[in-house]
Amino acid sequence: MSAIENGAIHRGMSAVARATVRRPWWVIAGWLLATITVAVLVVTLGRPTEEDVSLPGSDAQVGRDLMAANFPTATNAAGQIVVKAAAGRVDDPANAAAITAAVARIAAIEHVVGVIPPSAAQDSLSGDGRIGFITVAFDLGPRDVSHDLAVRVGDAAQPARDAGLQAVPAGVLALPDTSTRTSELLGIGIALIVMVIAFGGLVAAGLPLITALITLVCGVGIVGLLGHVASIPSVAATLATMIGLGVGIDYSLFLISRYRALLAKGLDTRAAITATVATSGAAVVFAGGTVVVALSGLAISGVPILTTLGWTAGLVVLFAVLAATTLLPAILVLLGPRLNALPVLRRREVDPDRSGWGRLADRVTRRPLPWAIATGALLLLLAAPTASLHLGQTDASDQPPGSAARTGYELLTEGFGPGSTSPITVVAELDSPATGPQDPRLADLSRSIRATAGVASVEPARLSADGSVVAVRLEPTTAGSDPQTLHTIDTLLHTPVPGMTVHVAGQTAARGALSDMVAERMPYVIAVVVLLSALLLLVAFRAPVLALKAALMNLLSVGAAYGALTAVFAWGWGIGLVGLDGPIPVESYVPMILFALLFGLSMDYEVILLTAVQESWHATGDNRRSVRDGLAGTGKVITSAALIMVCVFASFVLQASPVIKMFGVGMSVAIAVDATIIRGLLVPATMALLGRANWWTPAWTRRGRTHAPTAPEPVPVGTP
Repeated sequence: MSAIENGAIHRGMSAVARATVRRPWWVIAGWLLATITVAVLVVTLGRPTEEDVSLPGSDAQVGRDLMAANFPTATNAAGQIVVKAAAGRVDDPANAAAITAAVARIAAIEHVVGVIPPSAAQDSLSGDGRIGFITVAFDLGPRDVSHDLAVRVGDAAQPARDAGLQAVPAGVLALPDTSTRTSELLGIGIALIVMVIAFGGLVAAGLPLITALITLVCGVGIVGLLGHVASIPSVAATLATMIGLGVGIDYSLFLISRYRALLAKGLDTRAAITATVATSGAAVVFAGGTVVVALSGLAISGVPILTTLGWTAGLVVLFAVLAATTLLPAILVLLGPRLNALPVLRRREVDPDRSGWGRLADRVTRRPLPWAIATGALLLLLAAPTASLHLGQTDASDQPPGSAARTGYELLTEGFGPGSTSPITVVAELDSPATGPQDPRLADLSRSIRATAGVASVEPARLSADGSVVAVRLEPTTAGSDPQTLHTIDTLLHTPVPGMTVHVAGQTAARGALSDMVAERMPYVIAVVVLLSALLLLVAFRAPVLALKAALMNLLSVGAAYGALTAVFAWGWGIGLVGLDGPIPVESYVPMILFALLFGLSMDYEVILLTAVQESWHATGDNRRSVRDGLAGTGKVITSAALIMVCVFASFVLQASPVIKMFGVGMSVAIAVDATIIRGLLVPATMALLGRANWWTPAWTRRGRTHAPTAPEPVPVGTP
């Protein structure tokens, strides 16, 4: 028997099931208390985020640390309110008076320590005078500028709007829209429809939604609260919401399907719940564990943002597993036979052997070679665009048309050039302290920077208090997302300046370093995730061929996701359907995160399918029949679960953030391909071709174990 059927996980879940059945009210009360506590803390304390990229060991991080140590105020947050006159100039008397009123209102806001109106002297007024920007300085770091504070500053600029000026936030004030309410409601609505069709009643269909919502409140809420003690990017909460909603519904769906099947076999409520948690619950624990392990592989990337996205998503998966295996069974105990209450559709119990999946399984296992060749070729075709995938970095210009961030970017670019939105700071360590601002080495540094191709303007050099560090802020001639900007940064780094060591700091430099680091470490992450996942399957099923084949199949679904990313975002195929107006770069860290997530999520369906196949194998010893029985028995539940997850992920394409759109497209395509082409066709075809080789086990794994029974062990009837 497998480790899931008769191992430590099975025994542990059996104990959990017995405890839950005995004290259901205690379990429900504990979950309600935890949910209310987390919700109150989130409302009271908020969920701070930080978009800065930290890259230990990179030159960009060295420059950033030098700036923080020697120019403390330079690291405080500063944003802009960009103003544009419909006619005339921004500094015309009437417009200037309105801007002065706006400046006064902004200056009165807490944490605002400086407000500078547009002026030619400050280089904040365009040459034709039609566009300018109000600079707003804070006594906070970038991570501490909350959405509420940014909104208050933007609202305080209303006098400028009343005078007919266009006034939009930019920089740190143009915070991304992190609200997921629309996507959540759409995903939940579609999931409810799918589950009503699957279960036929509102009560059974509503239970997975209850566990998923509690998973979101607890898991995503805790992720948000951890933003007070760690750097959590805004994308982390959104990604955690996507994963939590998808797996939270799916895991409960698996358990309810198993529970209803056991009831149909004549078990009473408590025995059916106990058997469900011990079997399907064990499979869910193992499946969730594979997701967490796959996400843990991101830690070896050495990139903090990837590690953070990994453990935050993994935390929500853990809550989904806990809710499905404890809260759901406790509710089932209290519901008893009322699980089928509020019927909406008449359900017809179809013999799996006569179902559509049973007929498909017959066809696939009867002629496996043509099916394997055809599906393999189709998957390679879907993955083919990946060959031209090039990683880059997005900026405000890639936001949806009409968004505040996009509008502010466009106005700054129109008035001050594309480089105005992506300033760069050259930080140089002097071999010996400077004698003062007139030290010739400072002039040499500024001269070298001005002579560098791709530099549009250079500000005066600043010297640290001890004279050991000098900083020069410049604007490139190209935008931050333009590859030419990264070439300019590389040129600056390799420009020799006598008497000093040069570094380059700023978000543009950091994101460029992130792209390089991701490209360098991606092969190691892939190798570790594939190896760990294969080892987990080996432990679970004790069949090396199955474990290796499952890892290869998962690579194919990831390849399809990468192909979709390239075709949609890099090539622009159907880009308008996702709310963008043209091709954009694929954000450098998205493929690595997608790989870990999809590899883990694909294992969910692999575990469910292989558990059913192996159960039939132990009962019959007939490989072809066991493959057919496994696909026929799990096809409906896997399809329903996958459809829900695809709809949930696809609904997040509605988000304004291009990065979230990338996750939504990549994950929905991969899950759709995985649950249909791979699990429904390619896996059964290859298993039928391999025959008994599927179940070969090394001699050392059989030591100390008894032979597998020839029939499934009976499930005890009665109250445990």
